[in-house]
Amino acid sequence: MRNLLAATLVSLMPLAALAAAPQTAVLDVQNMTCELCPVTVKKSLEKVPGVSQARIDFAKKTATVTFDTDKASTAALVKATTDAGYPSKVHK
Repeated sequence: MRNLLAATLVSLMPLAALAAAPQTAVLDVQNMTCELCPVTVKKSLEKVPGVSQARIDFAKKTATVTFDTDKASTAALVKATTDAGYPSKVHK
């Protein structure tokens, strides 16, 4: 049984190497005017498939998002915040 498990794990290792490294993007977010706004922005970003982390900075009006580029894009992140009522754009 152990040999089968070990063989399976070894055979899957090359697939892990093909996975894209997570990417981080910073979004400038508009319309965050109260202390509850960051909660809504964070939840909207976390619903995007491939997002592993979303950190919101209310003072700077930014969202720092870590995501899998095979499953999400910066366009999807911008759409998520915009659809939630908080238009955003990628910080340059």
